[in-house]
Amino acid sequence: MLQTGGYQVIAGRNRVRVRAAALAGLVAILGVAAVPARALDRLDIAVAGGSEALTEAVNQASMVRSLQAQGQTDPQDLLAAARSDYARILAAMYARGHYSVEISIMIDGREAAVIPALEAPRAISAIRIAVDPGLPFRFGLARVQPLATGTELPQAFRSGAVAESGAVSAAVNTAITAWREAGHAKAIVARDEVLADHAARRIDADVRLDPGPRLRFGRLEILGEARMREARIRKIAGLPEGRTFSETALRRAETRLRRTGIFASVALTEAERITALDLLGVTATVVEQKPRRYALGVEVASLDGVSLSASWLHRNLLGGGERLGVKGDVTNLGSGQSGVDYGLEVTLDRPATLSADTTAGVVLSYSRQDEIDYRLDAVGFGLRFSQVFSERLTARAGLTYDYSEGRDPGGRFFFRNLSLPIGVTWDKRDVANNPTKGFYLDATAKPFAGLGTTGSGLRATVDARAYRSLGEPGRLVVAARVQAGSVFGSELLKTPRDDLFFSGGGGTVRGQPYRSLGVAVTRGLGPQFLIGGRYFLAGSLELRARVSDRVSVVGFVDWGSIGLDGFGGAFSGSHAGAGLGLRYDTGLGPIRVDVAAPISGSTGNGVQVYVGLGQSF
Repeated sequence: MLQTGGYQVIAGRNRVRVRAAALAGLVAILGVAAVPARALDRLDIAVAGGSEALTEAVNQASMVRSLQAQGQTDPQDLLAAARSDYARILAAMYARGHYSVEISIMIDGREAAVIPALEAPRAISAIRIAVDPGLPFRFGLARVQPLATGTELPQAFRSGAVAESGAVSAAVNTAITAWREAGHAKAIVARDEVLADHAARRIDADVRLDPGPRLRFGRLEILGEARMREARIRKIAGLPEGRTFSETALRRAETRLRRTGIFASVALTEAERITALDLLGVTATVVEQKPRRYALGVEVASLDGVSLSASWLHRNLLGGGERLGVKGDVTNLGSGQSGVDYGLEVTLDRPATLSADTTAGVVLSYSRQDEIDYRLDAVGFGLRFSQVFSERLTARAGLTYDYSEGRDPGGRFFFRNLSLPIGVTWDKRDVANNPTKGFYLDATAKPFAGLGTTGSGLRATVDARAYRSLGEPGRLVVAARVQAGSVFGSELLKTPRDDLFFSGGGGTVRGQPYRSLGVAVTRGLGPQFLIGGRYFLAGSLELRARVSDRVSVVGFVDWGSIGLDGFGGAFSGSHAGAGLGLRYDTGLGPIRVDVAAPISGSTGNGVQVYVGLGQSF
């Protein structure tokens, strides 16, 4: 046994125990002056047995390794890091089932544990970390009892499995969560025994639980509200008072309150004491955000010009969670292909309408499109409802009246229709603004009934995206996207122009001019001009490679087609583009710069540049 400088190291083939006493405060009080630092010339990390997984675990756990990577080589810091590495590396080995560990950390030939913290060398040239993990231990007895009906403990916690230290706590947490889900909110660990047999390299874990009584939700109490009415907080939370306690119901109520955007923080906690035989009260502690929010956005494309967007939001207009939003956008500023487009939308949404997971709202919109071959003014008014089934799955429906009028080379046109747009979104991405795995699927169907000369039919769209990391998560990501849309039942010239499809530009095919691929038509005796098609199909493929913590490079290819009577055939056309991109991660999303050029089709030529915030999809 070696004891010095606040550390105790007991080393041997059978066991290692490391205990550290922090000395940073003492050093600061004594006013120890910093000494000139010399660069660490060499750091060696060796793990007996050559296991890549264990070597990586030691590298990740080592504070010395972290300091070297950051270029911090002050001797006092390196000594403190080395002394802390005994415990950090030991914990990393325990987490992987190795309990007979020998650790040696040599600083210029001296064991770090014997160097007093107040006598750090003036310079450190070499550090060698040697770890002999020994053979892994395995579970002999692996038992948690009693278990709620249907509980399945993690596979890592079973007799014969490698006895990773986290497996016991994971099994206990799973068992207690299952009891809470079944209404036993006060389930606790009554007794636990974890014994190690070093000679047999075996861990026996025996945990006894006390589920406690089956309880029901009591009254929800509110703390911290300022502008928000208590009755509306209860309605939005939707906590099922009087029903059997459930961990899922508790967390879902918490999520509903967060989802409103009104609160900076939300915490739901159950009471310590049980009341009225089997009722358990719950307290919601909330902190409200400032009621107003502003946002600005900008995207730049070399040929399509500048796109600007702005929004204003009042999160709690009438004290019941009502959200009043105003959005405006101006696009194609400075475009050499078309005039300036702009739009304005005003929305008012109310959460917890009809049910706790249903939001109802009204929307009023106006837009102006000044395209190469036509000019259009459109107004829309509608009701909309959205339903949250889970954090991953949402649905929406509405009733909308749309009116538009404009002029093309064939003369003036008017469209009026009532529509019933419905849609569903299934989002399984790990991160929405910079995904590295998972998928995203959005599908819409909009039956519409034309008034006057406007046609009637169905407009349907699908947007599917998938992401997969190759090797280390997030280092090399393959991203793919497929978009499709079609209009059924309505003739081309009787379909509202903004319900038809174009291809080209940053949202579909980079390298091709914005909305450059459509369908050439004539109306009356007028000249030929371009409008959208009834069928649209597009695909994009990206390879995203991270070259540093913040910088990534991207290679991509996009393809799109527009059809009159189908996705292919004589009355359809296609084009494609490809290019390279650069991403810089800001934490809020990557800044995107893409450079692309056409590789097929006749709708464009030359190189185009796109700048924006967030991945292209």
